[in-house]
Amino acid sequence: MIPLYRKQFNAEFNETKYQAYLNYINALYPNSVDFRIAETPLFLTAAFKAQLLEVGEYVCSQIVAADFINKTEKSLQNTKITPNEKGLPECIVMDFAIANNDQNEIVPALIELQGFPSLFAFEVLQDEAIRNCYTIPENMSPYFNGYTKDKYLGHLSRIINGEQGEHTILLELFPKQQKTRIDFYCTNQYLSVPVVCITEIVKKGRELFYERDGVAIKINRIYNRIVADELKKQSVEIKEKAEILYADLDVSWVTHPNHFFRISKYLLPLLQHDYIPKTQFVDQIKNIPTNLERYILKPLFSFAGQGVIIDVQSSDFASIPDPANWIMQEKVNYTPCIATPDGFAKAEIRLFYFWDKPTQKYIATLNLCRLSKGKMIGVNYNQTATWVGGSLAYFEK
Repeated sequence: MIPLYRKQFNAEFNETKYQAYLNYINALYPNSVDFRIAETPLFLTAAFKAQLLEVGEYVCSQIVAADFINKTEKSLQNTKITPNEKGLPECIVMDFAIANNDQNEIVPALIELQGFPSLFAFEVLQDEAIRNCYTIPENMSPYFNGYTKDKYLGHLSRIINGEQGEHTILLELFPKQQKTRIDFYCTNQYLSVPVVCITEIVKKGRELFYERDGVAIKINRIYNRIVADELKKQSVEIKEKAEILYADLDVSWVTHPNHFFRISKYLLPLLQHDYIPKTQFVDQIKNIPTNLERYILKPLFSFAGQGVIIDVQSSDFASIPDPANWIMQEKVNYTPCIATPDGFAKAEIRLFYFWDKPTQKYIATLNLCRLSKGKMIGVNYNQTATWVGGSLAYFEK
């Protein structure tokens, strides 16, 4: 934290500015924000940024390692496989808690990671809205590695639209009903990517089409935003329509559906770093710990914190039907370090990593953060609190 900037922000804050911030977004995309936006961004030091990037670089080095595909093959054993998986995903996200370690130092702690897109376009808008309504020091930026809005959107366009001018769609399940739909609208606005529901897709041989204004348009590339966990809850008719996700198709993927499983909580037990809590697959635990208050249990492929057991009891292990698809993770001590008018909030930071073709490596580009005053970080778990919700972290340049 940077105490000076926090003190200045809180002293200058008022509800009029906050409403102007929300109105800036709502004026562009009315009724499109279906999650709480926090009153404040974070202000973080260059030293903390260096710690985040250190562990992020370590994780990326494990993903690009020659044995990565072989090590993660078992992540696909209990799910449907999508053919034509090629290479590694072009985007990765990593979630870090702002935490206390055993020496009572504030450090990042890797909570989860995903080979799956996030709010990549919305965060560009959120930065603009924050700067329009609040005073943000000029030496602070939400971008990393010299990225700016233009450089970031250029890189994001190459990732989503490809290098060959292919026709890309953003594919989602009932996109107008999704809580993150504002990101779809921003993606369309910034990058001219049409948003298409899976129910609109027509398959002809190995090719896919959708219709606009009576014209059938061929799909070359899919920016895939469908969460596999969501499909399980759908009707038989929708599941049958979604079978195209597992077909041999003449399309390229961003990211390929298999990447969601390979780069996920499944990877955590395979990583070792001071900023990564120790994690085990539940089916590989020989003796249940006696100090269970120090651990949590997570299903491997759930989304948005669903299914997580925070207050673990020994009986929970016996009730898990598929222990190979669960992990036990050391509990992270989130630091209540963001001073707000009604108490301290804690936070997680999500880093966006894009594949950089010239250097053949992943590079950190932008972030989002989430503030909480409850047991869980996600915006679903902080419905009645203030100064919580989705936000952005600004780092010293």
